[in-house]
Amino acid sequence: MHAEETRAPASRAPAELLDTLPCAVVSFVDDGRVLYANTTLRELLGYTEGELEGKHVESLLTIAGRIFYQTHLFPLLRLHGKAQEIFLLLRRKDGGEVGALANAVRCERDGVSVIDCALIEVRERRKYEDELLRARKAADLATEMAAARSRELELANELLRQQAGELQQQQAMLEQQATELEVQQEELVVINEDLLARTDELERARAAADEANRAKSNFLATMSHELRTPLNAIGGYVQLIEMGVHGPTTEGQAHALERIGRSQKHLLRLINEVLNLARIESGRVEFAMEDVSIAAVLASVTPMVEPQLASARLTFSASVEPDVAARADRDKLQQILINLLTNAVKFTPPLGSVRVQAERDSVDERVHIRVSDSGIGIPAEQLESIFEPFVRVEGGEQRREGTGLGLAISRDLARGMGGDLSVASTLGAGSTFTLTLVRA
Repeated sequence: MHAEETRAPASRAPAELLDTLPCAVVSFVDDGRVLYANTTLRELLGYTEGELEGKHVESLLTIAGRIFYQTHLFPLLRLHGKAQEIFLLLRRKDGGEVGALANAVRCERDGVSVIDCALIEVRERRKYEDELLRARKAADLATEMAAARSRELELANELLRQQAGELQQQQAMLEQQATELEVQQEELVVINEDLLARTDELERARAAADEANRAKSNFLATMSHELRTPLNAIGGYVQLIEMGVHGPTTEGQAHALERIGRSQKHLLRLINEVLNLARIESGRVEFAMEDVSIAAVLASVTPMVEPQLASARLTFSASVEPDVAARADRDKLQQILINLLTNAVKFTPPLGSVRVQAERDSVDERVHIRVSDSGIGIPAEQLESIFEPFVRVEGGEQRREGTGLGLAISRDLARGMGGDLSVASTLGAGSTFTLTLVRA
């Protein structure tokens, strides 16, 4: 289409009148090409005469205005043929923006669809719309923040509800525990009262037992003393008869007297053991503590057991350094060693061996005296019970002799001197008794 043809419809309008209008006017065809722009529009956008004709109408709009034109304004004109009070952002030649309110109609002139648009510049409305947009954005932001805060509050409320439920459960548990504690406290009160009652009973029983034990010890001491007097008299009369004071004796009488003397000595030894135990239990044993040479004590004891060793055909050996000494009561130490050696002889078969060793322990400042034998040994379950009064190792004939008090008395005497007596044994391979004393 030629320019003359394009401008022909617009030329019919009184140009002088359009140029004097206080609003901008632009006419363009459907393809967007501008046919006419009045002076007011050129001055508003900074163009000169004839500079706008032939341009595309979208070149007069900002990017946002172009989008709005393509998606709303032009489709509205095609559909309804008019559009009223449409706000557009116009683009000045220098790049600035101008807000305008548009009223447009679409009509046919000379067979061509022409859109005539009147544009009125708006300043206050743009300002209001900008403020409204900012306010809307602020409101939207506030709404989003309020929604977020509301969600946070809902989460907080849910958490509080859960915590409240947990607290209720904990409170119920605490109440249940408190109830259980009250019940337990009542039970403890009952148990405590029962324990106090039993304690009183035990105290009375212990006092009665102590009294009975003292009475027993006193009885044993008295009876042992009373029994020793006639037994000594029997021994004395046997010796006098054996010496011929009352006339000569036959061989049969001499043999009977020997058996009477042997039985008297055995019974006297048993009574002496009972008497010694009674004295220990009653606390009447006194210890004369001194520095004692172990070699000297062993030298004084050995002659007393040598006849038994020889009669049993046992080998005896001793290993004691001359300077080994301990704090002990010499007589009590001799009594312990004699008892240990006598037991070793008693429980060791013929052709066996008995050995005594004494050594110092530099770590615990103690002296250890060990009496070992190659005898029958002691069952493991009896290693501690043999130190109890009247307990004997069961076995052959010789095991039934004695009261079973020797080891009990020996351990009590050892502990009375600040030491101890222990045993290690292998059944069938012998035993080792260890007497421990404080080093001198």
